[in-house]
Amino acid sequence: QVQLVESGGGLVQAGGSLSLSCVASGSIFSIGTMGWHRQAPGKQRELVASISSGGSTNYADSVKGRFTISRDNAKNTVYLQMNSLKSEDTAVYYCNADGRDRRRPLSRYDWWGQGTQVTVSS
Repeated sequence: QVQLVESGGGLVQAGGSLSLSCVASGSIFSIGTMGWHRQAPGKQRELVASISSGGSTNYADSVKGRFTISRDNAKNTVYLQMNSLKSEDTAVYYCNADGRDRRRPLSRYDWWGQGTQVTVSS
């Protein structure tokens, strides 16, 4: 079994900053891409940022220049540094990881965290 445990989230004023982190643990065989998604009420979940095992990144246009994704492969951890936050960034943020479980190494999995609320006030 593999679990993703998130830290961070909370209430911040517009223009402020917030950092999120997520750690994968358990019977991990390997991890590929890790990323962050968000979902606002009444909207579909959308990709915010992702990072490959080699460090290649991509971002949604709405967060480019403001958010930075990074990872620590030795710790199976992905981070999201959010700066210059806007009210439009308010959502539940979910981390995810693509990988393989040692118990079922021939199968690929897409693991998800429980989500953390980010609220940006004006």
